[in-house]
Amino acid sequence: MTLPDVPPGTRLLGITGAPGVGKSTVAAALGLPVVPMDGFHYADVELVRRGLLDRKGAPETFDAPGYAALLRRVRAGEEDVVAPMFERDLEQPLAGAIPVPPTGTVVTEGNYLLLDEPRWRAVRETLDVVWHLVTDDAARIERLVARHVAFGKSPEEARAWVARVDEANARLVEAARDRADAIVDVSGPDAPGSSA
Repeated sequence: MTLPDVPPGTRLLGITGAPGVGKSTVAAALGLPVVPMDGFHYADVELVRRGLLDRKGAPETFDAPGYAALLRRVRAGEEDVVAPMFERDLEQPLAGAIPVPPTGTVVTEGNYLLLDEPRWRAVRETLDVVWHLVTDDAARIERLVARHVAFGKSPEEARAWVARVDEANARLVEAARDRADAIVDVSGPDAPGSSA
């Protein structure tokens, strides 16, 4: 897997792509501080209130304005910025979990960094560079199914969720790929999630 060079002076590098493409793995491989978009999931109690629990993971199930506001603070080099994270064992966001340094390059990764909607354009405006990751769809879908099974769904429930929710989200993400600065193919034997 060959990644582009991060341009000198980059404060915020965005990594995006369809669910299961390997965003978190690539972000971690860079060895830089990471602010995940998933920390801005609405909690289940709020998703229930909004009638969105059955679409958890769709663009409207995130606090995009809150995410953009935190990224603006990171971009400004504010001291004592602490980002939320998403705890997969709980399937809930956790506030104040990731300290963000006031200088140097910070990576943020998530599905909707390039979405051309008002709530999400504010996120893209904070980013210096965005990489859009692509890979083999069959492998990506199998990774998604395995992830859902690992966190408690039956194989049948996992496949149904991927088909109904994750793949609808993947189509939205791919429709926005032309707004990226680079398209990065992460297929192959050293791809994220590969056992080779």
